[in-house]
Amino acid sequence: MLVKSFISIRFLVVFCLMCFWQNVVAAKPVVGLHETTQTITQSVNNLQLQSTPQPDLKPAAEIVKTPGFVPAPPDFDVQAYILIDANSGYVIAEKNADQHLPPASLTKVMALYLIADALRSERIRPTDMVSISENAWRTGGSRMFIKVGSGVSVQDLISGIVTASGNDATVSMAEHLAGSEESFVNLMNQTARNLGMNNTNFTDSNGLPNNSHYSTARDLSLLSQAWISNFPEYYPWFKEKWIVYNGIKQPNRNRLLWRDSTVDGIKTGHTDEAGYCLAASAVRNNMRLISVVLGAKNDEARTKYSAALLNYGFRFFETKKLFATNTSLVTPRVWLGKEKTAALGLKNDLYITLPVGQHSAVKANADVGKQLKAPIVKGKSYGVLNIALDGKIIASKPLIALRDNNRANFIFSLYDYVLMLFQR
Repeated sequence: MLVKSFISIRFLVVFCLMCFWQNVVAAKPVVGLHETTQTITQSVNNLQLQSTPQPDLKPAAEIVKTPGFVPAPPDFDVQAYILIDANSGYVIAEKNADQHLPPASLTKVMALYLIADALRSERIRPTDMVSISENAWRTGGSRMFIKVGSGVSVQDLISGIVTASGNDATVSMAEHLAGSEESFVNLMNQTARNLGMNNTNFTDSNGLPNNSHYSTARDLSLLSQAWISNFPEYYPWFKEKWIVYNGIKQPNRNRLLWRDSTVDGIKTGHTDEAGYCLAASAVRNNMRLISVVLGAKNDEARTKYSAALLNYGFRFFETKKLFATNTSLVTPRVWLGKEKTAALGLKNDLYITLPVGQHSAVKANADVGKQLKAPIVKGKSYGVLNIALDGKIIASKPLIALRDNNRANFIFSLYDYVLMLFQR
């Protein structure tokens, strides 16, 4: 018995010494515990990754607003506006973007968001017939001209909401989805909170005048961004130019659809209180921008100002995808695991918007924990990817594990424990 125990102990000692010789003495130093900077061989778009951020990096959200990079954004006679990149979310230009204002029929963008979600989850189908209530039929404002008691397909009602901005169609869909417009509005407000629209409150599904019904240019840009990202298969609704229903032909009031072939949405709005409003989006050279204009003096003004904002963004800024989702960007050493390294990457594609010509100066650094120990859990964050320009951080994203790395058995764990002692 003692002989067997002695042999086992000798085996473990010899095994650990061999591992120590192989990994500490005979081999190159193990990187990942004490080195302050580790250059990773993998690069994307000529950006090198490092294990820790440079010490002089500091947040600088104002980096692209420095005078001299681009002209000042245009100033318009409107209540508020904002221009963002749809992929990066970067705000290119803004005016009173957080001011509470009546959104008029831009409210319907949220109603359509809930309709798209219901279609995606197959709670409704485009061919479903909706019975038109007297309440919906009596709704004032712009109309699709549906008849009380008739049956209208979901698809026709969607066209009526998007193209004709029909309040009667919107209330019909609200009642069809939630039983009543009041319940549907509750869903609208819950969804607004989930999307980060913290300065928005809806009191109806259409945007009719009410002091408690408000939003902001920023919140409406977030909604537009979420719409395009989450429901790309339904987004073509917004570029329909005409609707013919009940013998009446009505045009889409978004004049940019006729003036600019790169524009494919989104929605107009108007009441006496709100003025003329327009959320627009366009794609040029694989770059999508979203503009929101609130409180213009007339239809022509909202169209002209929206076009000017989009032109400004496309002319002086560019957006590039630096790293793709689920791509291994850095592989730090993992102790006590079945695998010696962990593949870390991003949950979502990383886009960066900068003034034209500045992307070549962008640097990427990965700040990873100095002593990662198994188990490594897929999807959990184990570091941060910092994107810097001129020594200042312009974006930071969590580095997540792309796959699990379970704990190794006792023998190999003991071997790692010995190595870790020599690495301290």
